[in-house]
Amino acid sequence: MDNCKCISINDKNIQKSKELLKKSPNIEQTAKFFKILGDSTRFKIIFILLENEMCVCDIANTLNMSHSSISHQLKVLRENRVLKNRKEGKIVYYSLNDNHVKNIILQGILHHNH
Repeated sequence: MDNCKCISINDKNIQKSKELLKKSPNIEQTAKFFKILGDSTRFKIIFILLENEMCVCDIANTLNMSHSSISHQLKVLRENRVLKNRKEGKIVYYSLNDNHVKNIILQGILHHNH
């Protein structure tokens, strides 16, 4: 196994990388976003909401899960600005917060299919 015996090879690259990290304050939040997407149930919820808004009952029936477990996942997604909701009478409908989320999911699927 190769072990790096040097302290650094390219100080310019190191400095550029450090500056890049300083200029990117949202790295932790972005990592959290991808962690949220890493849960298969949450990913399935997002996937089925790519084209249609749905209520908790319909999402639960689609995924063959309980309403309470879906509600918990929806709360996590909503708190992290992945989903938005709208109320119509007593029914709450969920949809993707914006096209950024949709594009990230579609890019991930395209990458996997490539």
